[in-house]
Amino acid sequence: MGETRVDLLHLLEDLADAYPGELEESLLTEMVANSLDSGASTIRLLADPAASTLTVGDDGTGMRRAELRRFHDVAGSTKTRGDGIGFAGVGIKLGLLVSEEVLTESRRGKDHVATTWALASRKRAPWRWVQPAGLVTEHGTAVRLRLTNALSPLLDPGFLETTLRRHFAPLFDAFFDDILRPHYPDGVRFEMNGQVIAKRAVATPDAAPIAVRLARKRKPSASGYLVRERVPVADDEQGVAISTIGKVIKRGWDWLGVTPATPALVTGLIEVPALAVALTLNKADFLRAGPRGATYLAYRKAIQEAVSTQFATWGDSRDVEDGRRRRATRPVERDVERVLLDLADRFPMLSMLVERRPGGRKKLPVSTAGTGRRDPDAMDLFAAGEAPAATPAGDGDAGAAPPPAGPRPSGDERPPSSRPEPLGTLAPEVEPPSRRSARRPTRLGLTIQFDTRPDDTELARLVETTVWVNDAHPAHRRAAASRSEGYHIALSVAMALAALATEPAQERAFVTAFLAHWGDSVEPRRARRGKRAR
Repeated sequence: MGETRVDLLHLLEDLADAYPGELEESLLTEMVANSLDSGASTIRLLADPAASTLTVGDDGTGMRRAELRRFHDVAGSTKTRGDGIGFAGVGIKLGLLVSEEVLTESRRGKDHVATTWALASRKRAPWRWVQPAGLVTEHGTAVRLRLTNALSPLLDPGFLETTLRRHFAPLFDAFFDDILRPHYPDGVRFEMNGQVIAKRAVATPDAAPIAVRLARKRKPSASGYLVRERVPVADDEQGVAISTIGKVIKRGWDWLGVTPATPALVTGLIEVPALAVALTLNKADFLRAGPRGATYLAYRKAIQEAVSTQFATWGDSRDVEDGRRRRATRPVERDVERVLLDLADRFPMLSMLVERRPGGRKKLPVSTAGTGRRDPDAMDLFAAGEAPAATPAGDGDAGAAPPPAGPRPSGDERPPSSRPEPLGTLAPEVEPPSRRSARRPTRLGLTIQFDTRPDDTELARLVETTVWVNDAHPAHRRAAASRSEGYHIALSVAMALAALATEPAQERAFVTAFLAHWGDSVEPRRARRGKRAR
């Protein structure tokens, strides 16, 4: 009988590579996320450069002896996806890569226990019980890293505070206290070397709140704000950031698929607690497929509509130019949709953009495939007149009775939200259509938009479910001048989708097949147009 062995060092290095930022930044955010998931209201950080130690402690629920024993198992966790930010049980293990010793002390009830842990070799990371060092007083958990690098950024208070503000921005802004109260009833306070890290409020007249309501809830399912600055903001602050339960997941314009006329002047932050169920393993992105992917895409579409409305209010939208381009791209989008349906069997990865359903309906799944029952982690975001089977965390209306029958109240008749509106009037709410009205198709598939990248040699790029066509490319300008923009867009879409649809060696075959099906889809429309002319 053999035994499966694990190269632990190699596994931890691969896990570290899965995170988008630096190792120290990823480790710090994972330690803070664990504290938040434990129900902590105070998180204390103590950096001691003289001793090369960083201590992160909290006043959460703490761990019992059996739970602390399991704490040392890679990918061992008692958390449930969606109940908090973390669920995989791998992030804190990254501390072994930068530390000579990891001391963990926890107190819960009568259990007050501590362990020391270190990476002894590539395949061994022994740990043992030790006497508590007094890092925890009443209840909670503290982790102390004795770092191998005396110049590690984890010993720099400036780096620690900047990282916290960037990755947990909603927790430093009182604007989000209401929507986060179901998760943090007492709020969250951060202390750095004994000093409280102060919150910062939005202090600009050009700030507009954004509220998104789904499934006919009174309270917003997502809320945040957009800020229009007078001067260009830093590159890493441009665009809208999206967070869930206080943790910022993505920033910029790419994930949203909507940009203003002056993207360098607009920034913003939107908190969506329900998206915790759609987090990926490294908490740096959201799932795209399955019930959880449908939840993310539905929220993304609702946020797109709310943000676009605010751009129009500011007069900062690309309505004139984008309107002309949208009229030009809508026929191409419809042709591309038919092409993707035809090619989905041959290239299965295309099904994430548009999926064939019996009867010709195209939609993203929101229930467990093949069973006919609802996934408990999924929410039907377009259900009207009945409560969803499972209410996502942070909704605030859990257990509420379904709305009474009858016509849906107008925006003026809706009961006002209990949330104060310090920044002005809320943007129009975003809701799915009522079941009693004519149901309009919801587009969650591929869209085509334009951006200007003079230094980029690529014709287009795929971001989320949007193909961004580079209108600064010489080929695009030549196509526009010769009135062959439609074919250029189709070719750009094909090349942008090739990397998703197939292996690099088969990309040329995919582009050829795509253009062939696209040509077939154009011919029937031309034939119908000629018949009407006659």
